Amino acid sequence: MADEVITGLRELPLLVELGSALVLSSLVGLERELRAKSAGLRTHTLVGVGAALFMLVSKYGFGDVLEFDKVSFDPSWVAAQIVSGIGFIGAGLIFVRRDVVRGLTTAATVWLVAAIGTACGSGLLLLGTATTAVHFLVAVGYPRVLRLMRSALREPQVVRIGYLDGYGVLRNVLTLCTSRGWKVLDLQVEREDTDADEQRTAVVAVHLQGKQPVADLVNDLTELDGVLHASAADSAESGI
Repeated sequence: MADEVITGLRELPLLVELGSALVLSSLVGLERELRAKSAGLRTHTLVGVGAALFMLVSKYGFGDVLEFDKVSFDPSWVAAQIVSGIGFIGAGLIFVRRDVVRGLTTAATVWLVAAIGTACGSGLLLLGTATTAVHFLVAVGYPRVLRLMRSALREPQVVRIGYLDGYGVLRNVLTLCTSRGWKVLDLQVEREDTDADEQRTAVVAVHLQGKQPVADLVNDLTELDGVLHASAADSAESGI
């Protein structure tokens, strides 16, 4: 009885490592849960704690066996088995629908949580904490950086529009552009004429930036009343 109590007391410090795996894997799982991913809080937490427990057992669970002569083992093989074994869970999270692969990031996150749990079980708490921080940097920070880069690299488009002046056509043109998700960067009047019937016409170059195909916008503009013609121009030719 006394030996069991002593053994239990020796295991108490290991609860710190197991608890660290619980906290860190729960943080990662909470982020996935809030994003409504297929693997959420419970899955990530169980994977992280399970990996930590496997590592702790491999380190401290065979002390009685090592008392015998000519008995030795390498605890690092358990970490290798965790890496290969977690692949079964990750594979179940990945699916293909209409040639679109989904679930790769969540599967990678489960794999990462297993690594965090293994690190905690090995006593590398600082390394596990740093890896958790890296997860949030990649999962939360990277998408924002990518959106900024795509916005910066997206080349402006130039649409030349000929219309009847004096009928509010230009106002309708700009309203249509913004309603289609385009941002008006600049507007330059290239030509103004008056024909024999004393109708004033004008040609403007509208500098736009957006995600939609500019050809669709041009087609919509040509259908507006008062628009004589519309065409997309090369942004390089327009001095952008």
